Amino acid sequence: MPGTTFFYKGTKEGDVLTDEFAVTAATKVIQGVTCRVVHDRVFINGVLEEDTFDWFAQDNKGNLFYFGEDTKEFDAAGHVTSTAGSFEAGVNGAQAGIIMEADPKVGDTYRQEFAKGVAEDQATVLNLNSTATTPAGTFSNCLQTKEFTHLKPGNVEEKRYARGLG
Repeated sequence: MPGTTFFYKGTKEGDVLTDEFAVTAATKVIQGVTCRVVHDRVFINGVLEEDTFDWFAQDNKGNLFYFGEDTKEFDAAGHVTSTAGSFEAGVNGAQAGIIMEADPKVGDTYRQEFAKGVAEDQATVLNLNSTATTPAGTFSNCLQTKEFTHLKPGNVEEKRYARGLG
C-alpha cells in the first residue's frame, strides 16, 4: 500500500546495515503492465550506500512480479560509483521474475529477475512453517527461502517472510 515503509536492520561485514523500503504512490508501465514503484535505500553505519527504485506488479492469482530496478551505489563521499544491476523487463532481453509466489511449495525454484550477466537472482522455497525471532517479536508460519545467483557463486542468503509483515 502506498505510504507503507519498512525498516530492516542487520550487519554487513561487521558494520550496521539499515534498509528503508518505502512503497510510493508512483507507478511505471513496463511491457504494458502497471508496476508499483518502491524506493529502497540501504545505509551502512548511517551513510547511504545504495539508492534503488524497484518496479513490482501483482497478478490476479497473487504472484508478485519484479519488473526491474534503477539502482545506484555510492561511496562514502556520496558520489555514484556504480549502476550495476539496473535492468528493465523488455529491454535488452531482460525478463520479469517472481519475487513471491502466491502459492509456494517446498522445493519450488524460480527466477526473481533476469537480465543476462546483469541480474540473474533465483530463489528456492525451503520451508512454509519457519519461525523468525526479531526485536519486533517471534513470528511463526513464515516462508523461508534461499536466494542465490550464479553471477556471484557462494553468495547465498536465507530469508524469512511473515505474512502481512514482510
